[in-house]
Amino acid sequence: MRLIGEGARVAVLANAIDGAPADVRQQGAGAEVGALASLGLRSVELDLRRFFGAEPRDVRNELEQFAGLWVRGGNVFVLRCALGASGADAAICDLLAADRLVYAGYSAGPCVLAPSLDGLQEVDDVAGPQEVYGVPALLDGLAVLDRPVVPHVDSPSHPESAALDRLSRRYAEARIAHVRLRDGQALVVEGDQSMVVGRPASVTELLYV
Repeated sequence: MRLIGEGARVAVLANAIDGAPADVRQQGAGAEVGALASLGLRSVELDLRRFFGAEPRDVRNELEQFAGLWVRGGNVFVLRCALGASGADAAICDLLAADRLVYAGYSAGPCVLAPSLDGLQEVDDVAGPQEVYGVPALLDGLAVLDRPVVPHVDSPSHPESAALDRLSRRYAEARIAHVRLRDGQALVVEGDQSMVVGRPASVTELLYV
């Protein structure tokens, strides 16, 4: 809240779950909007599919109306293709560089900010974009961060934790610097400073909060 301010207008990007049935997707997006509203933020879903094939300026004009983005989890390859097909990838990078936007989210949300998505095939279906949009996956990330983020590590209540633990070990063995995040932790980047904050959530908290 310190970075974005009370009552800020926030766009929810739920395109990582575009492959879900329509009712499941609607419910998932609505839950994110509601959660942000409970924090006092003015949140609304921004569906990037509206901008597929449009002029890149169109999505940028829309993004400029918001102080922040909340990018929910799902399939990181589907999310990456939605960002590219809409032109939101370049617009987000430009707005972040100009310090005109706060970017937040979880799971696929921060993962897509890495230089590369290679390795995430261990947990997300790389064929997702072909199935959902009819296009091949992109393996390049937005390169907002200088290293990959590996979420849900050492978080036994998460179904993908074991696979992500393996990915983190693989990165470590290859001497690839990366950010390990347990559920309940977050990476905060402000200017040229970054830190992991929070504490690992307990199983009880993850099941009931």
